[in-house]
Amino acid sequence: MTLVLGRRSFPDDATLMMAIVNRTPDSFYDRGATWAEDKALDRVAQVVEEGAEIVDIGGIKAAPGADVDADAEIGRVASFVGRVRSAYPDLVISVDTWRAEVGRVVCGEGADVLNDAWGGADPGLVDAAAEHGAALVCTHTGGATPRTRPYRVEYDDVVAAAISDTVAYAERALAAGVARESIVIDPAHDFGKNTFHSLEVTRRLGEMVATGWPVLVSLSNKDFVGESLDLPVGERLTGTLAATAVCALAGARIYRVHEVTPTRQTVDMVDTILGRRRPQRAIRGLQ
Repeated sequence: MTLVLGRRSFPDDATLMMAIVNRTPDSFYDRGATWAEDKALDRVAQVVEEGAEIVDIGGIKAAPGADVDADAEIGRVASFVGRVRSAYPDLVISVDTWRAEVGRVVCGEGADVLNDAWGGADPGLVDAAAEHGAALVCTHTGGATPRTRPYRVEYDDVVAAAISDTVAYAERALAAGVARESIVIDPAHDFGKNTFHSLEVTRRLGEMVATGWPVLVSLSNKDFVGESLDLPVGERLTGTLAATAVCALAGARIYRVHEVTPTRQTVDMVDTILGRRRPQRAIRGLQ
């Protein structure tokens, strides 16, 4: 299915890199490295140079922490979205938010995608996306409250739950007026899940792809990788890329990442092995 993300359209065989840009002082990965606006703009320039088709701007870390109300979130991301839009007219800009109020403001500044990491916690977000012609990422969190950690969460079948909830969310967005080709589903590794759940979702991601909705995965440096290998945040790239390869094999379309270049190379190599993509050059044994 052709994927329409705001002002850009992508063919059904395109895989996309969504680069993370944190506008927070306390993110789990970069520890506030892009909290200063100029540093965040430098990060955008870097990932665009590396080939990211999408930047995902977030104003609140996912984990528990200091309260950030809607006004503060808007202050962190809205004008920054406007600066990025002015600097990169053709770049797809996503904003990681679960709040409809924030969604409306950032779309007014030029955002193309609302990435709801919290599974529809604010039911009005679908309306905000529809009003502005924005794309929407529909995630599965098992009904978790935003910014809470999972504790002894149980599912009869976590993949079935992820499919049921994300497809229902996608259909609700469609009914609200979001274009079908602008709706993406995401199993949301780690969100409302323990490590075993996230590993199961990874193994069976093909079942989500089979729904026909484009699938986004956010694997980068997640705890399920760290716990699998007993590694801290800064040492999870290899494990992340292994999980990325499995998801690429299954047919994921969008990869939300900290490290653009190695993720792109991993996905491209998988697609080339599968025959979805031709080698960039193939002269060995031919010349």
